[in-house]
Amino acid sequence: MQADDEKRMRALVDELNRLNYHYYTLDAPLMSDADYDVRYDSLLALEKKTGIILPDSPTQRVGGEILKKFTKHRHLAPLFSLGKTKTVAEVQKWARDVKEAVIAYNRTHPQEPLPEPEYFAELKFDGLTVNLTYDKGQLVMASSRGNGRIGEEILAQVRTIPSIPLSIPFQGTMEVQGEGVMPRSALRRYNEDAEEPLKNERNAAAGALRSLDPSVAASRHLDAYFYQVGYVRLSEETAEDAAAHPLSEAPFATEEAMFAFLKENRFKVHPFLRRCKTVEEVLDAIAEVKTLRDEIDVLTDGVVIKVNDLRTRELLGFTAKFPRWAIAFKFEPEELITTLKDVEWNVGRTGKVTPTAILEPVEIGGATVSRATLNNYDDILRKGVRLGADVKIRRSNEVIPEILETLDTPGRKTETIEKPTHCPACGAELVYDRVHIYCPNSLSCRPQLISRLVHFASRNAMDIEGLSEKTVEKLLDSGFSQMADLYRLREEDILKLPNFKEKKTKNLLSAIEASKTPTFGAFLFALGIPEVGERTAHDLAAHFADFDALRHASAEELTTIPDIGETTAGNIVEFFHDPHITEAIDALLAQGITIQYPRKPDENELWLQDQKIVITGTIEGWTRAELEKAVTAAGGRAQGSVSAKTDLVLAGEAAGSKRTKAEQLGVPILEGEALQDWLTRLKPTNEQA
Repeated sequence: MQADDEKRMRALVDELNRLNYHYYTLDAPLMSDADYDVRYDSLLALEKKTGIILPDSPTQRVGGEILKKFTKHRHLAPLFSLGKTKTVAEVQKWARDVKEAVIAYNRTHPQEPLPEPEYFAELKFDGLTVNLTYDKGQLVMASSRGNGRIGEEILAQVRTIPSIPLSIPFQGTMEVQGEGVMPRSALRRYNEDAEEPLKNERNAAAGALRSLDPSVAASRHLDAYFYQVGYVRLSEETAEDAAAHPLSEAPFATEEAMFAFLKENRFKVHPFLRRCKTVEEVLDAIAEVKTLRDEIDVLTDGVVIKVNDLRTRELLGFTAKFPRWAIAFKFEPEELITTLKDVEWNVGRTGKVTPTAILEPVEIGGATVSRATLNNYDDILRKGVRLGADVKIRRSNEVIPEILETLDTPGRKTETIEKPTHCPACGAELVYDRVHIYCPNSLSCRPQLISRLVHFASRNAMDIEGLSEKTVEKLLDSGFSQMADLYRLREEDILKLPNFKEKKTKNLLSAIEASKTPTFGAFLFALGIPEVGERTAHDLAAHFADFDALRHASAEELTTIPDIGETTAGNIVEFFHDPHITEAIDALLAQGITIQYPRKPDENELWLQDQKIVITGTIEGWTRAELEKAVTAAGGRAQGSVSAKTDLVLAGEAAGSKRTKAEQLGVPILEGEALQDWLTRLKPTNEQA
């Protein structure tokens, strides 16, 4: 009986996956939704009856359990970024270099000549790169690009995308790269009912795939397009052999054949693919995409051009960063002229009052734009921005446009934009510090309080999942007035809020309770001290024994901490001497907040005390963040640039200009085996940090 059920489940899974492929990838449904649902429900019933779920079952596409953290994953083959250009001349030069390399090779290898170069033009997607691993026909891993060698595991998130096959015909081991995207049509549908509308498709896709809650990805109806096979293996080989020849067993010899292979294995490929025999045809393809990009249901910011023949690619090889056999042509940001109708002043978390330009609506890139960025009042004066004047705006990467300049409008009546004197939200008299305008009413000004609370709850602060801006607004409407009130909330208080049911309420209360034991650095970052970002907060946490010691520290003591100048020190002292803030912090601590202080290392662990260390290139087994953390834990100071005062440069694979500068300045450089030996000593410190 059990065997019969399993056989029936296998048949249903195969049929449903075939139906999903036709529906989501080919856009050619084979049956009605109702008939599909009958088969899906039958599979669900059998899974419940047997307790068995096949690994490629479509029932596993819904968002599952919330993950605790991202796990690092090493790619089977490196994922290289592409060299980029915005000019036709550079595309032509790249094509000439390719052709000259082929001619030179054929001159010395007449018995096995390479073909005349041909090219493939493809869309450059604007989403998040996903790297999928299949073994024996099953999807076994999905990760982000990361640094090209090590990414973050996002398998649970990727499984929610219906166009990604959970199983494929190919039975070897394979890595395939594509782009996770949110179609424009999906964003429009999502925002129609969303409590918090999403701003753009790129951020929506990236945010969903990098959320620890897979249901976020499921709710956004993401899609994925595939464009590269990075690794293929049929036989068992050593890791070293496989890394050296990631495509040695590939069942294709050209880009064109690779796309056919992807389609055969049920991967979704965008229909815009152009085989180009000449660079002129490449330029025609670029012009075609420029014309079509507003009609395409997925964001594209350019065209990727690749050499078609894989043997030629092997000859061309790579630079330290990019393949020589491919280049990305990026479109210039779009610029248009419209009229400035008004200026809206808004209050941020720190009390800064910033202007936003209200424009005569205009179409850019298929979107209607009616707002643009103005940084501050000095920006208004510098650009000569006036009400009623024509302005040139530019939008790049689908974000809010900026005003580039004001155009002369002879004969048109325009008005000067007056500097505001009172807060547009609370009416408090504003303060002007020569560059920025501030509202000093930090505790009673509603926009400031909303922003402070959202920041307080953010992942790298108190990490209260579910406390969104909309939820904070609802809490304020219900009488909520300060951070400490969060920890006084009861279930019945939250259930009164609009759109809050029992499960959502319990999840929020659990997140609030879990946040009561923050690290010292996270707690300081959460307070929102002016000019104190995440890194400075952790530097303060490492320096002071406890919170009270920091609260009573003088500006002179604070400036002894590396990278804390007089301005930041003054802001910290002023913050902790504000009686209203002191009262609010004391109320917060009284709710059971227990700060977790870092363990003070002994002298033997601080073997890098005050050494200035620069990291460059890719260092195997370490992310940049991990290495900087370990250096800091050992008493060193990780810096971003090389100078005569640098004590040591750690040079990994593909180290660039920083290594060169270190050589010029005579700064010691560690690389190769010497670097690995040095890192062995650092590792225990890293594990304790």
